[in-house]
Amino acid sequence: MRPSSILLALSAAVGAIAHQVEVPAEVPRNIEDFKAKHPTSDPRNAARGLSSRSGPLRTRWTMPTTAALYLPKDSLYMIGKPLDLTFLDDVQIHWDGEVKFTNDTPYWQEHAFAHPFQNSLMFWKWGGRDVKIYGDGVLNGNGQRWWNEFAGLEILDPTNTYLRPILFYGENLTNFEMEGIHEKDSPCWTNFIVTSKNVAFRDVMCTAESNNATALPKNSDFFDSLNIEDLTVERVWVNVGDDCFSPKSNATNVHVDTMYCNGTHGQSMGSLGQYAGEMSFVQDVVIENVWLLNGQHGARLKTWAGPDIGYGFIDNVTFRNFWQANNEYSAFIDSCYFNINSSTCADYPSKMNITNILFENFTGYTSGKYGTAVAKLTCSTNPDAVCENIEFRNFTVKSPCATDAEGEDAKPIIICDGIKGGIGMDCIPAASDEAKAALKKKCSVPLAEIDPPF
Repeated sequence: MRPSSILLALSAAVGAIAHQVEVPAEVPRNIEDFKAKHPTSDPRNAARGLSSRSGPLRTRWTMPTTAALYLPKDSLYMIGKPLDLTFLDDVQIHWDGEVKFTNDTPYWQEHAFAHPFQNSLMFWKWGGRDVKIYGDGVLNGNGQRWWNEFAGLEILDPTNTYLRPILFYGENLTNFEMEGIHEKDSPCWTNFIVTSKNVAFRDVMCTAESNNATALPKNSDFFDSLNIEDLTVERVWVNVGDDCFSPKSNATNVHVDTMYCNGTHGQSMGSLGQYAGEMSFVQDVVIENVWLLNGQHGARLKTWAGPDIGYGFIDNVTFRNFWQANNEYSAFIDSCYFNINSSTCADYPSKMNITNILFENFTGYTSGKYGTAVAKLTCSTNPDAVCENIEFRNFTVKSPCATDAEGEDAKPIIICDGIKGGIGMDCIPAASDEAKAALKKKCSVPLAEIDPPF
């Protein structure tokens, strides 16, 4: 899949189906447009060369607790050992060079930092107060070898022992900002922020592109979190093989505004409820002004089912102003996440409540993988799991499988199961004849081609 200009990608919809997606004129058409439209901060507060010694292959650098650090353009900082930076206080990093990790996979699997959540590894750890990273630099995870060696495996398989490091990990951060950086080729998740408050990512680019068609980037989410409060994500350009955005357990007061996502799994809440006996929640979230191309789903909520799961809730989440081209379901509630078979889900349904969810101003078209079904909302059958006040407003996503010649029976449909009350639009059960017929009307459309690449 080749990423490309947002304009060309969305205008390609005109050739695929007979409706137009309105694209605002100010949307960046490529990564150069994105950088020009969203420049980084004025670097006057950074002290050039402070506490850094650079070289073409390897760098040793020490971080002052209170100061500024400058990583100049055209300098390479190669990191080959775990680095603990959890002690920072009032630090600014003007980052114009490239920081790159070695790809010695046996060494990192043996020596990297670890976190128990989904057996995560980390190259380094950041923490402290009032930390700002900004500039036109690159954070390079050197992920190709990791992807090659991980091919065919699953991160959530309990037997998996091939663990891959996260590119940027922060814990106990207060007042953290990243601005302008290009995060590139992470072996696993790109960002994982834990037990932190007042965190912001602005004008950041995130890409993961493989040169091996049999080993594509996997689990390379742009953003994941655990126990985070007051999160802002603004103006981000993402081309990865997994979630464009995905806060996990215990996230509150989250605002995402303006993301351009190609080849992703969508804007996701979760997954949640994975661990037995543990409570998890996501609450008070607004995600708006999102362009999603050539991906799996659009707006997604995902919770676990099974005999050994946790409980909790997703509450007060708004997905607003989503433009889509060639995604599977444009809106998706999955209460049986990660390859759990239907009989297990029926016997041990999810214990997560899902309430007060709004899908507003959705336009574009699906991939046709699910025929004329453009959204699917499947709530838990657990009698103690509440699923209510799920609302659609101004939802006009089309299916490429619905043509005028097929008439009314081919209209786009929304599949709903287990929701208390209506959603503001027609919604039919998955077991109905109408839903089964809609799902059989499979078709396909070309990739929303984008050139020049991200």
